[in-house]
Amino acid sequence: MRITKFVSTLAVATLAGLFSINSASAAEKITFVLNWFPTADHSPYYYAREQGWYADAGLDVDIEAAKGSAASSQKIGLGQAQLGVADLPTAFIARGKGADVVAVMAVYANSPQGFYWRKSASGIKGPKDFPGHTIGNPPGDASRAMWPAFAQATGIAVDSVKFINIAPQAKMPSLMSDRVDIISDFYNGHDLKVNAMGDDMGFVAWRDLGVNPYGNSIFVNGQYLKDHKDDVARFVAITQKAFNACAEDHKPCIDALMKNVSGLDEKAQMDQWLRVEELMSTEPTRKVALGYLDPDGLAASYDLVKKYFNLEKPFDVKEAYTNEFLSKDYKAPAN
Repeated sequence: MRITKFVSTLAVATLAGLFSINSASAAEKITFVLNWFPTADHSPYYYAREQGWYADAGLDVDIEAAKGSAASSQKIGLGQAQLGVADLPTAFIARGKGADVVAVMAVYANSPQGFYWRKSASGIKGPKDFPGHTIGNPPGDASRAMWPAFAQATGIAVDSVKFINIAPQAKMPSLMSDRVDIISDFYNGHDLKVNAMGDDMGFVAWRDLGVNPYGNSIFVNGQYLKDHKDDVARFVAITQKAFNACAEDHKPCIDALMKNVSGLDEKAQMDQWLRVEELMSTEPTRKVALGYLDPDGLAASYDLVKKYFNLEKPFDVKEAYTNEFLSKDYKAPAN
């Protein structure tokens, strides 16, 4: 009796082990590339992974950083990453060069782009004073790619400023040490600048000048979408759920980020998330679905790119995005 029970127990344990191994080997491996070094706006991906939501759906998600939206767009377009984050206009520019990228969810339904400067050090009162000054940002920064749109909206010459190559983490130190006069940065880091400069901070948001294309969005490689539609559907559904959970209570999400990424200040990331919520929230994302890609907004973003850039391969914007994987049960938070 004891031998039978032992054999039965061993058999169950063996089968359970084999099932676990088979389940693990059957998990779809997904490389998810970020647009930059991980910060608060990326916390939902880490939170979903920490909660085991991706794994429960049969997805083995590896999160990688990239040096700018141009880099992440290229990696997704080439199929080196199945999905990832990129600034939408920059991704559209890449698609116009042949990158096979399709948007599946909006993160920043408002443009996060902005410029910061020190009034006392630069003498700059507003963007019309930018000519003759230096702007510090990385070569792959989306704001550098989209600079012609900002310059025309402001009424200044495209070649009236000089761009200085600096790493993302060197933006504020470079500004505070007068190495550069202006820096580009996303609005989610606004509080860091307020704390550092106070009343001496100069700031202009692109959206306030009427340049308000979609910002960071989640993209998928087009061929991968065709071949693995169910996997993409599960990834987007879980990610949308994670963003909704973070909007309801962002502390656990920031905790997951801090656990996985070193060198971050927790309070700064908590503050950043509240700015992220502002960027996520528009009338369509509040009324239709969190992450919703509004057709009119997508058309306007495409027209902006087409106007200021010579697209080598113009495309039908309707083929460059889909909302089919988004649940209408989740809505963006009100500002």
